[in-house]
Amino acid sequence: MNVLVTGGMGYIGSHTCLALLEAGFTPVIYDNLSNSSVKVLEQLKAISNYDFNFIEGDIADTAMLESVFRDYNIPAVFHFASLKAVGESTEQPLRYYDNNVSGTLNLLTAMDNCGVKQIVFSSSATVYGDPQYLPIDEQHPISATNPYGWTKVMIEQILNDWCLANKNNLAISLRYFNPAGAHQSGLLGESPNGIPNNLIPYIAQTAVGKRDCVNVFGNDYNTEDGTGVRDYIHILDLAAGHVAAFSTHKEDNGSFVYNLGTGKGYSVLEIINAFSSSAKVKINYQFAPRRTGDIASNYADSSLAEKKLGWQAQLNIKSMTDDTWRWQSKYPNGLE
Repeated sequence: MNVLVTGGMGYIGSHTCLALLEAGFTPVIYDNLSNSSVKVLEQLKAISNYDFNFIEGDIADTAMLESVFRDYNIPAVFHFASLKAVGESTEQPLRYYDNNVSGTLNLLTAMDNCGVKQIVFSSSATVYGDPQYLPIDEQHPISATNPYGWTKVMIEQILNDWCLANKNNLAISLRYFNPAGAHQSGLLGESPNGIPNNLIPYIAQTAVGKRDCVNVFGNDYNTEDGTGVRDYIHILDLAAGHVAAFSTHKEDNGSFVYNLGTGKGYSVLEIINAFSSSAKVKINYQFAPRRTGDIASNYADSSLAEKKLGWQAQLNIKSMTDDTWRWQSKYPNGLE
């Protein structure tokens, strides 16, 4: 069964392609390479001994999407293509709404035109806004504290309405917490273009000497050490969650939502210390003002995924920092 993976050359998409292949699906990768490298294809082949089909294209291009759907006989989409930096979204909100929301509308239009009725959407725990209680379950009120989060809220609503309008449609929104880690081979990991927006790749680049210091945004939150607390989930666990969700629901229709997290939070300083242990180096850091849109703590109740999908995170924070360091030390400048 062919499945289209938009943003499939990116961090989460590429690892999910490997998980899909291992589960017996045939991923067709669609990516505009705006925050990824074509060299990911070489790494995917080195790990899997399989030549993935890759189309360089943008989700804004409805005609190209329709061509791909027809040429490859695609019945389902795994949708990862989006801009994802919280801070940047507050500075460039229109760009985020255009790419994430309008891009998804183009994708769904192309799907409708070609009779493609199934989508697994890369959502985010940012749809819960500033948490009213912890751990966060799927019944938590929906909100957002930044434009990036609002794009995810809007897309989830669009997908729900899309399913209500056609009873044969299937949409699965996976609300992840903080993906981390790398493939255990050390051949594939997070390699963002430019300055990393996420904490662990920034720490990794600091550990390898590419960055001077980690900026810790805020040390006066209502947490144990004053720094922000997040639920970090290993990228391999996250990829497995996508396969579990689709495998469970591929004969169903309607709209489904699941949290994918570990249920445990780690502070920024705890992550820095864990990475120092993995890399066996001292990682310099300095405190900086809070970023607009950031919140104090965020961690998941993923019991619904465990109950309905048979999925549960297996890998701990040490695995995340060990695997990230294996990747980063092997590729200090990323794949470029």
